[in-house]
Amino acid sequence: MNKPDFSDDLALLTELRHDLHAHPELGFEEVRTSAKVLEILQTAGIEVHQGLAGTGLVATIRGGSGDGGRRIGLRADMDALAMSEVASRPWQSTVEGKMHACGHDGHTVMLLGAALELARSKRFNGTVHCIFQPAEEGRGGARRMVEEGLFEQFPCDLVFGLHNMPGLAVDEMAVVSGPQLASSDSWRITFTGVGTHGAKPHLGRDAITAAGHFLTALQTIPARVVDPLQPAVVSACSVEAGDPEALNVIPDKVRIGGTARAYTAHVRDQLDAGIEQLARGIAGTFGIDVDYNYIRRIPPVINDDGATALALRAATTVSTHGVRTDFPRSTAGDDFAFFSQNIPGCYVWLGNGPAIDGALHHNTSYDFNDEAIRTGVNYWVTLVEQVLPE
Repeated sequence: MNKPDFSDDLALLTELRHDLHAHPELGFEEVRTSAKVLEILQTAGIEVHQGLAGTGLVATIRGGSGDGGRRIGLRADMDALAMSEVASRPWQSTVEGKMHACGHDGHTVMLLGAALELARSKRFNGTVHCIFQPAEEGRGGARRMVEEGLFEQFPCDLVFGLHNMPGLAVDEMAVVSGPQLASSDSWRITFTGVGTHGAKPHLGRDAITAAGHFLTALQTIPARVVDPLQPAVVSACSVEAGDPEALNVIPDKVRIGGTARAYTAHVRDQLDAGIEQLARGIAGTFGIDVDYNYIRRIPPVINDDGATALALRAATTVSTHGVRTDFPRSTAGDDFAFFSQNIPGCYVWLGNGPAIDGALHHNTSYDFNDEAIRTGVNYWVTLVEQVLPE
C-alpha cells in the first residue's frame, strides 16, 4: 500500500483550524463552520449533502466500483463550548463566552483533509461517507442526524469516530474494544414542603432538611446498589433553595439536579430507579412531596470487536509512537454512541501531546495540537484503504 501524501494540504488545514478556533460556534449554530467546510469540499469536486440536523454535512466519496463495494462512515464533530478562552494565542477565540475547548476544530480539519486525499487518490473500492456532525456537546446532534435519516440516506456497514487525547504523544493512539465512554444522563428532583418562619420549623414541613438527607445518602446508590465491579457515577451538580436575603424563611421548595454515568444498560436502569426510590423514600419520611425526572441523554460508547480490529490495524500502521490497547475508559460521554448503537463502530483516541498547564478537555486554556493533524488525516485515509481495499 502506498503511504498517503497530503503535505500540500497541511498548510491549508492548519490555517483553517486556526480560523475555526478563532470563530467558535455552539451546537446547531455552526453556520460559518459548515460553510467553510462545504466550500472546500465543493471546490474539490466532492459530492456533499447539506441540512441533516441543520448544519450537518455528509461528503460522499466513491472509489473503484463505488456502490458495488462496502460502505463506511467517518465522523467528526464541529461544535464549540459555551465557555471563555483565557490563554493568549494568535488564533484565540474572538467570540466572548465561546471557545473550542475540546478540539472539535481539529477533528473537523482532519476529516476534511482525509476527504480531500481520498477524493484525489481513490485507492479504495467502495463508498466513504464523511459525516461532519453538529452539536456533540450535549445538544443531541448525532441523535438528530440519525432521526432525520442519516443511515437510510447514507447506508454504512461500519462507522468510525476519533477524538484527541491530551497526555498521549501526537503520534500515539489508543484503540480498545468494548466500553469506551459512559452513558451521560441528567436527573432533576424537586422536594416540596410547607414553608415557614425559620424560628418556627414545627409549623412547616422542611424540604431543606429532607434534601440534606437525600444528598448525604445519594452515594449509597453506586456504593450499595450497583455491583462493585461495575463502574457508576452519580453526582448532584445543582442545588437551589431559598433566598440568601431571607435567612429567617424556610422555603417551600428545594430543586436538585445532577448527572449519572454508566457503561451498561442494566446499571443505567439501576441508577435511574435508585435515585427515584431514594428521593421518594426520604420525601415520605419527612411528609413532603417530590417530583422526579430522569433524562436519558447519551448511551454509552461501546466499540464493536470487529470494527476495533480494523481500527487497530490502521492505527498500528500510522502511529510511530505505538498504539495503546489498554487505555482506561472514560466517564465522559460522546453522542457518537447514537451512530455506533445503530451500526457496528469503533471510537479511537489520537494523542494531543502534553496537557500544557493542566489544560485538558473543557479547560479554558486548552488548544488542539496542530502537530496531530498529519497523523489524524493519515489514520483516516489508511483506515479507508485497508477496510475497502482495491
